[in-house]
Amino acid sequence: MSTKEQIIQVADSLIRDKGYNAFSFFDISNAVGIKKASIHYHFPQKIDLGIAVIDYHIENFHKMKKDFEDKSPLQKLDKFLSIYRNIKNDNKICIVGSLSTDYNTLDIGIIEHLKVFSEQVLNWVIAWLKYGQEQGTFHFKGEPRTKAVLLISTMIASVQITRLTGDEDFTLIQKIIKEDLIKND
Repeated sequence: MSTKEQIIQVADSLIRDKGYNAFSFFDISNAVGIKKASIHYHFPQKIDLGIAVIDYHIENFHKMKKDFEDKSPLQKLDKFLSIYRNIKNDNKICIVGSLSTDYNTLDIGIIEHLKVFSEQVLNWVIAWLKYGQEQGTFHFKGEPRTKAVLLISTMIASVQITRLTGDEDFTLIQKIIKEDLIKND
């Protein structure tokens, strides 16, 4: 892994652990074992690093999406839920949830990249919900977009709240989401 990639990985971890405003280049230099000047070489300002972290998530999302493009809506739902299960298992929060809490203090460039990423994830969820509904795999009231926003916001919030209430609640939330989508009233 290159120094630049290490910096991005550490920044991602710090953002998802502490929040964007709570870490500095000093924190990264200590974690990676380099001087702050080396970080500034790759990322002149913190905003550049913030954008690079979001772009890292966008790139990984596109890889996952490509790997799952021929999968069934149910397999895509399972993948969607597993993303948050993995975040929970790593004792992290998702990048969208973390950066959203700092929204009012973020630079517009970071906000714009975060919106792009959020919209891409939202459109992916809408697409497999809609297809699943058309196939008769999924059953839900309302528009697919509304259901997608509900699913995403539920998972973002459940990762955070179940830090306090426990893993059992997280597992139950995911189970109910799946059951509610596939039940046929």
